[in-house]
Amino acid sequence: MTPPATSPHRALGGAVAGIALVLVAVLIGAAAQRVTATPATLAAPAAGVAATGRTTTVAVTADGMRFHPDRITVPAGDRLIIEFTNRDRRRHDLVLATGARTPIVGGGGTARLDAGIIGGTAEGWCSLPGHRQAGMTLTVTTTPGTGSAAATGHDHSVPAATPEPSAAAPRVDAMAEPGAGFTARDAAAPATPAGRLHRLDLRVQEVQRDVAPGIRQKLWTFNGTTPGPVLRGRVGDTFEITLINDGTLDHGVDFHAGALAPDEPMRPIDPGQRLTYRFTATKAGIWMYHCSTMPMLHHIGNGMYGAVIIDPPDLPPADREYVLVQSELYLGSDGEPGDLAKMQAERPDAVVFNGYVAQYAHRPLAARPGDRVRIWVLNAGPNRTTAFHIVGAHFDTLYREGRWQLRPDDSGAAQVLDLTPAAGGFVETVLTEPGHYPFVSHVMVDAERGARGTIHVR
Repeated sequence: MTPPATSPHRALGGAVAGIALVLVAVLIGAAAQRVTATPATLAAPAAGVAATGRTTTVAVTADGMRFHPDRITVPAGDRLIIEFTNRDRRRHDLVLATGARTPIVGGGGTARLDAGIIGGTAEGWCSLPGHRQAGMTLTVTTTPGTGSAAATGHDHSVPAATPEPSAAAPRVDAMAEPGAGFTARDAAAPATPAGRLHRLDLRVQEVQRDVAPGIRQKLWTFNGTTPGPVLRGRVGDTFEITLINDGTLDHGVDFHAGALAPDEPMRPIDPGQRLTYRFTATKAGIWMYHCSTMPMLHHIGNGMYGAVIIDPPDLPPADREYVLVQSELYLGSDGEPGDLAKMQAERPDAVVFNGYVAQYAHRPLAARPGDRVRIWVLNAGPNRTTAFHIVGAHFDTLYREGRWQLRPDDSGAAQVLDLTPAAGGFVETVLTEPGHYPFVSHVMVDAERGARGTIHVR
């Protein structure tokens, strides 16, 4: 549960970043929408350049999160007309640094951009959040003479320029008290449901949420929380998820617990649309789900992730059972999503369990002496590893990525559950003495950034 707003806060955000195109198949499938644009408002003609009276027309296509061509050479003084076609299954636009731009164009749509008289180099990009940083850029240049425009296409795996991280974001104080009215997110694991078919409406919602004392951020969420709801079932259970996009951007969802072709169920859908995602869980573990829309770094890094627990067939009961999802926060300027440049540079402002800085240090998890405590841990990333450790405890049970690595009757014990991004597992321990048992990511810089809490045994 996210803490209620008890006092004014500053909203935070920034742009978020893209990833390489190795998962392009995830993006196939949204319904085509045809848009024809009126010419954009033009910038003033280029200073010091004599107009030739000629017009150069170039066709530019958006496909695979790239512009084709991504470099246009125009005779100096010509007026440039760009016939823009969007062949992606998600929305794009084209903005030039001169001020000319198209509207946002749906998949299969077209628009006409009048760029005015071209007298020098001008950069262009898609203005949807994260698309420019994911590589959707082009360059308009000039060449002396009267020949036709030359267009060359180059698929670059990284953008030509990356913005600097925002300097406007405030610093997170990972030791700050959240205040008397603060309520931590309930970390208790949901019970395993009795039925074998599990249905859930998963709504995309863009919300302002507290992420640290006195700090709010604009998050993209599933059902209004970061992480999204924890789902649970058994091997052989079927999950029927209805994704409903109540946001302003295109979004999708990818459930790692299912094994199926991603083309249709993981496709991004536009605002106002919905799709049904159905899968059967065939393997045990704690599985990540997340937004499938590229750039995924952008969407995961701004809150679109959650966990699905599929119980191992021989899972014994535990006295206490908790779920902790580790993730990173990349804060930016007021009123915007998390900072894209910080994500690309791997410069988190905070590392957290269940979406809030050090919340369980101030609102500890509970246990009694002698309780068997099971803690499921999922590392949602998007970038940092975790090394989950409880101070003063040994793990007599360790289950990582679908495999038992320790059982209570083994002679050894473990001190840490180490997980790369998207990996998960659980540990168990019996805390026999009353007291306060801190838990941390033993990547100590991240513990000091907020990846810490306490189990209070009493």
